[in-house]
Amino acid sequence: MASGPQSKSGASKSSPGAGSTGDFAKLFSEMKLPAMPDMEPFIAANRRNIETFTAANRVAMEGAQAIARRNMEIMQQSVAELTEGMKALATAEGPQAKAAKQAEMLKQAYEHAVANMQELRDLIQQSNAEALALINQRFVEAMDEVKALAEKQ
Repeated sequence: MASGPQSKSGASKSSPGAGSTGDFAKLFSEMKLPAMPDMEPFIAANRRNIETFTAANRVAMEGAQAIARRNMEIMQQSVAELTEGMKALATAEGPQAKAAKQAEMLKQAYEHAVANMQELRDLIQQSNAEALALINQRFVEAMDEVKALAEKQ
């Protein structure tokens, strides 16, 4: 029984892990951790990113609304033209006059449809270009910010 307490105290002195706690503390105290970067530039950059995407989204939504309004105007104009065309066909005399009137109406309808599609295309392109310009500008600014931060470090 006397050998039991001695073996415990002897084991703690000869145990390889007993001294390692002190070594670990010493190693940890000597370890140099990198300085915490200033987070304010990152937060400010993200805030500007969000503001830019919000502005681009607003431009895109305004463009979509303008396109929808113009599309509705085109539809109303088309219905009015169709109504006038039907009245003109009803008053046309003879089958040859009606055929000529129909051909003229089809030609005008086709020309208007092409012009309207081109107008809508231009509205879409303009809206997309404005939104993309905002995003491109912010991207260039963000790359300049990253470059400045890298040079600062």
